[in-house]
Amino acid sequence: MAKITGYPATAKYLMGSPSKIRPVADLVRNKPYTEAVAILEHMPQKGAALIKKVMVSAASNALNKNKKLGEDMLYVKEVQVNDGPRMRRVWFRARGRADMLVKQMCHISVVVDEIARSEA
Repeated sequence: MAKITGYPATAKYLMGSPSKIRPVADLVRNKPYTEAVAILEHMPQKGAALIKKVMVSAASNALNKNKKLGEDMLYVKEVQVNDGPRMRRVWFRARGRADMLVKQMCHISVVVDEIARSEA
């Protein structure tokens, strides 16, 4: 098992389709933390709010663990949106029939890390 470098945060069992949240995650991957938060704040998608919440949690983990860091010294190293369980509900239709309504969930994990001195 590979060792995680950086400061991770995860949120599990979020109501949202992973296929709709992954394009939002692609926009902020490998960006500076402050720029990524600014991008997510101005997006109308539901997934942007979910990813931003996890990203802020990862940044606060980094700032609490290492007192020398500042928000401008962080970047988004990794964003993963994985499938969660699916809730199946009965959707009643005409003529006594029924369909299955599938409500998807996802797990979001974000890792922020400090920018190397040579990159800054």
